[in-house]
Amino acid sequence: MRRWIIALMILCGVVQANAQQHPGYKPVTDVAGFKQQFATASRQTQSIQCDFVQEKNLSMLADKITSKGKFWFKKENKVRMEYTTPSYYLLVMNGKDIRTKDGQKESHVSTKGNKLFEQINRITVDCVQGNVVDNADFKTTILENAAGYLLEMTPVNKQLSQYFKTIVLLVDRKDLTVNKIEMYEAGGDNTTISFLHKQLNVNIPDATFAAK
Repeated sequence: MRRWIIALMILCGVVQANAQQHPGYKPVTDVAGFKQQFATASRQTQSIQCDFVQEKNLSMLADKITSKGKFWFKKENKVRMEYTTPSYYLLVMNGKDIRTKDGQKESHVSTKGNKLFEQINRITVDCVQGNVVDNADFKTTILENAAGYLLEMTPVNKQLSQYFKTIVLLVDRKDLTVNKIEMYEAGGDNTTISFLHKQLNVNIPDATFAAK
């Protein structure tokens, strides 16, 4: 469940931040201009393919857990997140269907009829359409520096706040895609995912989004 939420949030850009907490960043002066650019970039991005490195810090452990894998996104609402190191885990979202595979164990969930799933699916659609910064489920602000934007999301929705305390996204100024996402969970753990070797608008076969 949590990994699926993480995959969806990768596609989003929402913010709640304080300049004192993020040295080197300052509030965006032209918020309307940023929203317009973000929406345009979202509409033009038909697919994303990249590698990722995930680092998870558990409050009960001194050492962090590092995982690696590959990420694919394709309109409309197709996501594949494949963990390959240190162990295999697959998460695939295709429309309203979510499939996971952990070793030999597979599971299938539908967002239809589940209020939390439907809510997150709506956020995904907002991300694709580029208007997620206006989503009422989050309190939003936007910061920037010369390299890009810092977006921090604080859920005001009760269900989402059970999973995350805050989410920080580092967005590339050139193409407005996410370079890094930092997730701070309500229980005190935190996870950082860095996206490497991004390829935009490459041909990704629909078969990629099957759980196999």
